[in-house]
Amino acid sequence: MARLGIILHGVTGRMGYNQHLVRSILAFRDQGGITLKSGEKLEIDPIIVGRNGAKMEELAKKHNIKRWSTDLDAALANSDDTIFFDAGTTLMRAELLSRALDAGKHVYCEKPISDDLQVAIDLARKARRSGLKHGVVQDKLFLPGLRKLALLRDSGFFGKILSVRGEFGYWVFEGDWGVPAQRPSWNYRKGDGGGIILDMLCHWRYVLDNLFGEVKAVSCLGATHIPRRIDEQGKPYDCDTDDAAYATFELEGGVIAQVNSSWAVRVRRDDLVTFQVDGTHGSAVAGLTKCWSQHRVNTPKPVWNPDQPQTIDFYKTWDEVPDTQAFDNGFKAQWEMFIRHVVEDAPWPYGLEAGAKGVQLAELGLKSWAERRWLDVPALEF
Repeated sequence: MARLGIILHGVTGRMGYNQHLVRSILAFRDQGGITLKSGEKLEIDPIIVGRNGAKMEELAKKHNIKRWSTDLDAALANSDDTIFFDAGTTLMRAELLSRALDAGKHVYCEKPISDDLQVAIDLARKARRSGLKHGVVQDKLFLPGLRKLALLRDSGFFGKILSVRGEFGYWVFEGDWGVPAQRPSWNYRKGDGGGIILDMLCHWRYVLDNLFGEVKAVSCLGATHIPRRIDEQGKPYDCDTDDAAYATFELEGGVIAQVNSSWAVRVRRDDLVTFQVDGTHGSAVAGLTKCWSQHRVNTPKPVWNPDQPQTIDFYKTWDEVPDTQAFDNGFKAQWEMFIRHVVEDAPWPYGLEAGAKGVQLAELGLKSWAERRWLDVPALEF
């Protein structure tokens, strides 16, 4: 059995722990590794690294992880470990990835790869020059619902795609009346890398680019709807960055996309995120796992009449796209792609260049809000 050593940094946070450590890396371990094209099994051997030794030791004992450390330099110096992964804070990420590249490690990370576009571009260029493999998480593309949208697109179901409408978000409790907040307080502090525009426009860049057309222009309005919240210590703090974003995008081919993102919205839709795609021949609405479609021959003909109750149950006029394959956890599926890219040189389209494009759109979204105008999205050079 072959072995692949992976350094995991930042896996005590909610996303790093649940999706990357438990549901991806440890899931590979528990299934006996990854079967390579040659038929050989690849053992995944992680080391978890963080500043808090007590947390690292507790995590290692809980999940029977053999290796843990508080010494990142020593971990990077170990030639037995091939990949460095980071899911820590955005403000530290570029420096950590740069150190890992200097140590000769392939790098994979969460997004955003930075809060500064020039830093992101420089990092992508450095990764390219190094000849090492590099990648950024693009998890939404691996959701079953969006994969079904891609299937409909590839089949020609939509005809010419006209528009895309996305709704993302949920109510994040303020923490001041008995229900604790379900997001950490740094999300609402600009100095800590918070803000929903920086967080979510990085996601929407790769979703739009890969599924519907490259983003060519953006108009974005941000808001801080709830200016004061309660932190993890039970103390009130001022929120100095955006908790909602209302963005419109022009895509290649004339497609118009509108995406609302908010941590101050109550959900009355099929899922925490939904995308509706309308085309000349058909439409579809996808959530995280499910997708519904309506072809033009099945489209009802409503008539506007405000003087009587609506007679059409519109939800019943859509058909669910069936599960025609088993979908693995999206983070795990992308992890396997990256591992195969490293070990077998398999195709990989999600390098740090894609991460820089996400930072670019977030920066332009913030600038559009500040200047109250449309902005073009120029091509980046690497």
